[in-house]
Amino acid sequence: MDRKRFAMVTIGQAPRVDLVPDLCAGLPVEVIEYGALDGLEAREIAALAPAAGEARLVTRLKDGREVTIAKTAAKDRVEALLRELDAQALDAIVLLCTGQFRQLKLRTPLVESQIVVDETVGTLAGSVDRLGILLPHREQIAEFHKTAAAGERLRFSHASPYGGQRFAEAGRELADCDVVVMHCMGYSAAMQREVAAAAGRPVLLARQIVASALRDLAQAPEETQAPGLA
Repeated sequence: MDRKRFAMVTIGQAPRVDLVPDLCAGLPVEVIEYGALDGLEAREIAALAPAAGEARLVTRLKDGREVTIAKTAAKDRVEALLRELDAQALDAIVLLCTGQFRQLKLRTPLVESQIVVDETVGTLAGSVDRLGILLPHREQIAEFHKTAAAGERLRFSHASPYGGQRFAEAGRELADCDVVVMHCMGYSAAMQREVAAAAGRPVLLARQIVASALRDLAQAPEETQAPGLA
């Protein structure tokens, strides 16, 4: 049987060597990577920076540098790329960003990391007294999408996954939470361990939550069928 083909889409530049190999480890799929900023020169990327008070997203360039772009600019470029990919013979498209995007009607199954992670956030927010959320930049805390009910239970801190050294400090700031969610696909297991050691609390990693969903999606139908069912 031919392997399934998954397209991994970053809002930055591909390849995401810091993320995709970890996310797709052990998956029996062919992975193709695309970036919304692929092919852009430095001046073109700089023109996408957020204006004062404008919502922002943080991502990574191909050379490893961090870049912050306006959320509206990211949406336009990502949605155009998703529509292009929808015309290809793909089994799934995975959007590697936990920022909120418009719902698109595509023929290809679309895995939106933000929705997958937020399902976990919503579930936890309803069952704990305090839920810690870690975001890349301080400015993103005020922009975080949350319901009124969940908002009463959420506590925030920030640490950039792209060259930042603030993980222990962030962990200490969230030490009064029951659980912490590292709400960015750029966060790695090493960063998770540093936050958990400082917080002394369970810490969930966005990419691990999404990886679990991808494992189910990558399985052949006969592998997901419950025993005894035909």
